[in-house]
Amino acid sequence: MLLLQARVFFVFCLSIDCGFMKEAPDTYQELLRVLFREQYTKMTAVICRNFGLAHIDVAEDIVSDTFLTATETWKEKGIPDNPAAWLYAVAKNKMKDHLRRNMIFDSRVREAVQTEKFQVPEDFDFRQQNIRDSQLAMLFAVCAPGNSPEAQICLALQILCGFSVPELAEAFLTQAETIKKRLHRAKVRLREDHFQIHRLEEEAVRSRLPAVLRTLYLLFNEGYSASSNKAYIREELCAEAIRLALMLTEHAWTNSSEANALLGLMCFQSSRLSARKDDAGDVVLFEDQDKRLWDRKLIDRGNYYLVQACDGKALSKYHLEAAIAYWHTTDDVEKWPRILSLYDQLILVEYSPAALLNRSFAVAQVLGKAQAILEVEKLPFEKMRLYHCLLGYLYDGSDPGNALLHYRSALELTKSPAERKALGGIVERLEEKSPGS
Repeated sequence: MLLLQARVFFVFCLSIDCGFMKEAPDTYQELLRVLFREQYTKMTAVICRNFGLAHIDVAEDIVSDTFLTATETWKEKGIPDNPAAWLYAVAKNKMKDHLRRNMIFDSRVREAVQTEKFQVPEDFDFRQQNIRDSQLAMLFAVCAPGNSPEAQICLALQILCGFSVPELAEAFLTQAETIKKRLHRAKVRLREDHFQIHRLEEEAVRSRLPAVLRTLYLLFNEGYSASSNKAYIREELCAEAIRLALMLTEHAWTNSSEANALLGLMCFQSSRLSARKDDAGDVVLFEDQDKRLWDRKLIDRGNYYLVQACDGKALSKYHLEAAIAYWHTTDDVEKWPRILSLYDQLILVEYSPAALLNRSFAVAQVLGKAQAILEVEKLPFEKMRLYHCLLGYLYDGSDPGNALLHYRSALELTKSPAERKALGGIVERLEEKSPGS
């Protein structure tokens, strides 16, 4: 709750005109927005690596408070020469002061301080390399085998990626209360196991890699299609997921075929980001996208990493999804039959609602909308917005009234403002076609 209040207050501070830097009133505000997006989770990871995950909640609050301090200090003294380094230094000092002033975390910490066994690190390295290492170290450390894979990924997404409970619930297709309980149990378990961030051996790194890859996959997905954020696309999340995935492919222990396949998938999907929204920021559907806006360099990089992933030793969901994304970038006449075949393989590897619904869309392209409708209506996904979006699309043209009902249901289930606007436009169009519906 303290973290949420600090974040809300900080965002509020950025949204008002505080009256300093009169010659350029928006400069500091825009800088702080960028730094908050780019550095918040990195600062939390660095602090936790230096002071321990036992203090994660405090670390998150202190990082938020550091940004509040920046708004006040930069008002009087101006923006420092190295704003990011300033933030890390202030956060470090705040954490030191907190530990020295408040010895109330638990009896073990208090006893350690009293017996001088607990040492506050004096050397606090906030160079860029340490920031990157701290993020990966935290990511692998949080994915500890003491928790279930779902709990590991939830915790990693919250701590390192800044996911809110609603965003986690959307990612895992479950209730917010379930996520809250999962996070609480995961943190308690780590504390009971005397969690420490330390260098892992090769075997431990390899065993935790699947959870780390899943975390990055979900991080990218949230950026590619934000579940509740005002912006439909959060490019900073996509970029962060790609950056971390790239680091995995550059290390011998983590340069697996799955990691390369995931990176290839991210490149293919990212190549279309500029075409997925118009100048007003509104959603542009795939079939309406201007292909001239697709980034051919990213498509080429996607091809490169997909080739690197095809070593004949594995066929993961990342391989199949990357291959599907590849075919989406082509105009080959065999495009949709190939995509349908890949989805048939994907649901054998991971039987998920998203895979089944996407497969049904491919069925519509190959066998027709009528066949796809028969398959979709057998699926038990009535509480999912994608289910109703798909049926709305499939009925549109042949049965506007039924299409309207499903698009209205999708609109009720959608939390994303951008997606609500897009669906609202479709509903208005269908209502004109079906007056009185």
